Amino acid sequence: MSHHQKKTMRKHWLQISVFIFGLIIWFIPTPSGLETQAWHLFAIFITSIFAVIINAMPIFTSSIIALAAVVLTGTLTTKQAYSGFSEDFILLIIVAFLIARGVIKSGLGKRIAFLIIKKFGTSSLKLGYSVVAADMFISPAFPSNTARSGVLYPIVSALAADSGSKVSDGSRKKLGAFLMMTSMAGITLSSTLWLTAMAANPAGAKMAKEIGIDISYGSWALAASVPVFVLYLLVPWVIFKIYPPELKKTPEAPMIAQEALEKMGSIHKNEWIMAATFIGMVTLWVMSETWGMDKTAVAFLGLGILMLSNIFTLDDLKGEGNALGTLVWFSILYAMSKYLNELGFMGWVGEHISTSVAGYSWPVVYISLIVGYVFIHYFFVSQTAQMLALFSVFLSVAIKAGVPAEMMTYMLLFATNFNAIITPQGSSANVIYTGSGYIEAGEVYKVGGIVTLVNTTIFLTVGTAWMMFIL
Repeated sequence: MSHHQKKTMRKHWLQISVFIFGLIIWFIPTPSGLETQAWHLFAIFITSIFAVIINAMPIFTSSIIALAAVVLTGTLTTKQAYSGFSEDFILLIIVAFLIARGVIKSGLGKRIAFLIIKKFGTSSLKLGYSVVAADMFISPAFPSNTARSGVLYPIVSALAADSGSKVSDGSRKKLGAFLMMTSMAGITLSSTLWLTAMAANPAGAKMAKEIGIDISYGSWALAASVPVFVLYLLVPWVIFKIYPPELKKTPEAPMIAQEALEKMGSIHKNEWIMAATFIGMVTLWVMSETWGMDKTAVAFLGLGILMLSNIFTLDDLKGEGNALGTLVWFSILYAMSKYLNELGFMGWVGEHISTSVAGYSWPVVYISLIVGYVFIHYFFVSQTAQMLALFSVFLSVAIKAGVPAEMMTYMLLFATNFNAIITPQGSSANVIYTGSGYIEAGEVYKVGGIVTLVNTTIFLTVGTAWMMFIL
């Protein structure tokens, strides 16, 4: 039997095991406190994730089979199952893909990439740190980490491509995969560091105020600063060790970048148009909350300008299969996660986690609730949805057990951000990176799981010690 035949047979056995796994979960009697509909939806959802984790099938295939299953079994109505396709923030992700193509095609991405390589390009690890630092620098002005990933992704993509790492020729792991994973992990840190860096943060602060805990911009940044700084030093290095790029040292890269910049010459017309459009979009995204502007509409406006300028054309659209695939699988998983929450499954799990720690000392309750809150994000596709569903429940249990209320409040809100890389769909920002082709969904479950463990450990140790000192 040839190697290819063995590989195919192994894949078939994995797919059969997924089917058996799903049937077992489906036919387990519905636990007390849950509706059968919620349990069956969980069975399909967890089976689709299991299929990706064990590499039985790609996330696209797994999700469309899951979609067929929830509709044909009557677990969800067609309106419910297809509802994810109408979400505006999912369209924002897709438009971000297309705009990224314009950034690269115009030559602006290449110029920015060469400038970064010229400054930090002596090693891939330094490039990783520079990408995360850039994210932290711009994040206070971005209330949407999805929009922020739309800014970072074209730059990371250009850095990879201009270092000779491309998806099309099979060299994704040369550098691109490492940079994409590092940037995705960096967003979990930048979103945690600033009150205004993620949409759920101000909402959580408002919920905290209702129970008498005031969180200001400065107090949030102070509480997050030390653990985030430690993780800034640690996370890119950890990813470098467990998910290393093939290209590690590039001492000649800055000189090559300088020569390339000289060869490119002065900024071309298309670069000016792309830069003006990009800066305009970023400005409108930053001011969207103040001016009441829809972020997705801003992205469509930017794309329209690029199409009028022939920087992005219909021919370019033909090569964006990743964007279409991402639209499909993320829309499906989002809808399933949304209805798991609405049908009471998430609340049921949260109640079981919180009541299971009753009677223990407050440090045990504190650690258990934070670990449980992080772990449960496997089932959530929206960070904001998780916070709205579980924040009050977990906080009230913690306060009853004697956990310092202010510290628990901050930690739950921080965890809403630093747990986001635990799955490919754990944040809408993740989806852009996963859809790039540079990193596979199964790799996100593995590497993202380790990064989440590192994030959680540092926040529960360094972060807890720091907050007990300042609060």
